[in-house]
Amino acid sequence: MTAFEVRTTRRTEFVEVTTEVRRAVHQSGVRSGACVVYCPHTTAAITVQENADPDVVRDMLLWLNDRVPKDGPGFRHAEGNSDAHIKSSLVGSSATLPVENGDLVLGTWQGVYFCEFDGPRTRSVMVQTVGTAGPS
Repeated sequence: MTAFEVRTTRRTEFVEVTTEVRRAVHQSGVRSGACVVYCPHTTAAITVQENADPDVVRDMLLWLNDRVPKDGPGFRHAEGNSDAHIKSSLVGSSATLPVENGDLVLGTWQGVYFCEFDGPRTRSVMVQTVGTAGPS
């Protein structure tokens, strides 16, 4: 397992981490298998989304923030971040991606994103790659 840090600068944002995930896969030595990208935080998430047009992640954040506002009606969690917990559950804490020829298998426009819903913070992302190793 490999871990890396992500530093966020806003309360809600998506940070592309494809390069870091690819690095972890390459370092694992796995040539064919699967890679799990996991976020061990209850107010953040992982997703795979388009990385060619920044308006896609902007629109996703706009929708999530509109549907689950920070000060939603009746929220009772004492820390005041109930919205972040809900958004994290909606997006999900992990993504599983295929690995072939020692690299992630992603679509042409896809990237891996860390999703911050209660920042800014320094967060951890964990990458576990399993499968068949071989020469690189």
